[in-house]
Amino acid sequence: MRAPNRPVYGYPPPMPTRRELANVLRVLAMDAVQQANSGHPGAPMGMADIAEVLWHDFLKHNPANPRWWDRDRFILSNGHASMLLYGLLNLTGYPLGMDEIRNFRQLGSRCAGHPEHDLSIGIETTTGPLGQGVANGVGFALAEKLLAAQFNQPEMPIVDHHTWVFCGDGCLMEGISHEACSLAGTLKLGKLIMFYDDNGISIDGEVRGWFADDTPKRFEAYGWHVQTIDGLDDAAIARAIRAAQAEGERPSLINCKTIIGWGAPTKAGTAATHGEALGVEEVAGARKKLGWTAPPFEVPSELRAAWNHEKAGRAAEARWQQLFGRYRNAHPALATEFERRMRAELPANWPDTARAALAAGQAVTASQATRQSSQAMLNLIGPALPELFGGSADLTPSNNTLFKGARVVTPQDVEGDYLHYGVREFGMSAAMTGIALHGGFIPYGGTFLTFSDYARNALRMASLMHQRVILVYTHDSIGLGEDGPTHQPIEQLNSLRLIPNLTLWRPADATETAVAWRAAIEHDTGPTLVVLTRQGVPQQARDAAALAAVSRGGYVLADCQGVPQCIVIATGSEVSIAREAVQRVQAAGKRVRLVSMPCTEFFDAQDAAYRESVLPAAVTARVAVEAGTTGLWWRYVGTGGRVIGIDHYGASGKGAEVMKKFGFTADNVERAIHESMQGSER
Repeated sequence: MRAPNRPVYGYPPPMPTRRELANVLRVLAMDAVQQANSGHPGAPMGMADIAEVLWHDFLKHNPANPRWWDRDRFILSNGHASMLLYGLLNLTGYPLGMDEIRNFRQLGSRCAGHPEHDLSIGIETTTGPLGQGVANGVGFALAEKLLAAQFNQPEMPIVDHHTWVFCGDGCLMEGISHEACSLAGTLKLGKLIMFYDDNGISIDGEVRGWFADDTPKRFEAYGWHVQTIDGLDDAAIARAIRAAQAEGERPSLINCKTIIGWGAPTKAGTAATHGEALGVEEVAGARKKLGWTAPPFEVPSELRAAWNHEKAGRAAEARWQQLFGRYRNAHPALATEFERRMRAELPANWPDTARAALAAGQAVTASQATRQSSQAMLNLIGPALPELFGGSADLTPSNNTLFKGARVVTPQDVEGDYLHYGVREFGMSAAMTGIALHGGFIPYGGTFLTFSDYARNALRMASLMHQRVILVYTHDSIGLGEDGPTHQPIEQLNSLRLIPNLTLWRPADATETAVAWRAAIEHDTGPTLVVLTRQGVPQQARDAAALAAVSRGGYVLADCQGVPQCIVIATGSEVSIAREAVQRVQAAGKRVRLVSMPCTEFFDAQDAAYRESVLPAAVTARVAVEAGTTGLWWRYVGTGGRVIGIDHYGASGKGAEVMKKFGFTADNVERAIHESMQGSER
């Protein structure tokens, strides 16, 4: 240790020691948690020295501009340690005042128990669900490496920053860390540096009873550069960081041996500091042990001055701006393109590309699986949208996610726009969120719809953070056939629709698939799922009004003369079945309207007048048809309506036969139409 513990305020020291600077973080954490009587003081107190060295000496950032494009990215995967980050942001000069810290975990405070993403105060991403920050960090580091390969020029590295991740035992116990870290080692993400808070404690106590992994050897097997250090020794921390930065090719794990709750006189090193306030007596004892005499939430001026990073941050960005100015003079077209992508602006010719994709969809006449329609759209969109970065969790030929001209990323070639993620649905989805958070890309990735269950929490986090990620989910129903119940999604469609901020498109044909892709690219406030069939589906005839209304999520596909006696609502592959039934009933002289509903979220967002024009309240005879669970459809058909769905698991067999067995036929829809009309007449 460079400087011993000593009382700080009995005399004015010429300059604070490293330990004194770290103790500011410890005291702020324990005071905020104590005042809230809620939180996790132990990890911030144990990792304070690591944070102080990193943020004081190595992290490239500018508190005056948290959105500076070439800043380092800092991710707190063990997000319960949020007071560590809040203290760092306040001390280094970000616009996060002490009043917010005083109100830690209180309603309305910007200092939440588990923050997610708030760049205005410097929060890149901080995950509550453990391990996801690790996977997000892989996405951040991948985005940096891809952008550097695409834009950097000799002597002009305009993309040149590190991704730093703090994680704990829980992060490394979660399976997602295995998926993501294995991929990071394979891709040689050398600017990813992760600090493991190896304190041996989780909520249940000492982890050796349930977590006996040799973590350094595990990461060496992944192909990482690994160091083990005393995480309370600032000189050792600095040496390890320099060694990790010098490594360059391999991602780095710095295994930091720490003591949870370091500084607490009786509770340090125990689970008692993990997830609860220390208590008044323990806090008083810790203040005495740390030599801290200032009142709660007050930071002495000499310590605050030593922490402040505003001047250094402005200087760091100014150096980069000078570099970028030279880059602009030498490579004006590249500079303009880089700025466009980092501002998340679509290319000027994007509307033309979207129109071309729609025209291509309309031109399809033969029966075609919507997964094939999707690939045709990607063949048009991909080459025209350089920021589009695709991939699949080892199902590329089945998901049809690789577009013509795409260049596959490999460890040796990172100038591509498509990645084979391997069988890592959860890791892929969380890494995609990291790519989106980093900026410069619109990521999409594919798997089967039923495997969305593996990735569910990553989807939830992307939704919570309003990130533009696109998931291509194929094999969307029992219509996939022979693979049977394990692969046939039943509950997934409606359960995914329950996630706030998430948009799900289930197109009926090539035209609706083109609209879904345009909506996915343009929708920048949350994830979009494009859900596609394995089996072929017929193309639907539309008049001009119907074509114009597809983008509204629900529209009249086939109408009748006068007020409908019944309305049929269908999605995806069931639209063609419903249309056949509607045509039969219309031929018998009944007034029936067919509504295609590829996206309930977009339809529900329309104004009341439009929704009433499609689904007039006076028409109570209604039938909904979708090869999934029935639950959410009752809100559209009402208690007097009918829902043709499936609330049990499927069966193995030829797709058409399985669909027939479970009632997805024109005959069954026709029967339901008659029953619904009879019920409304009683």
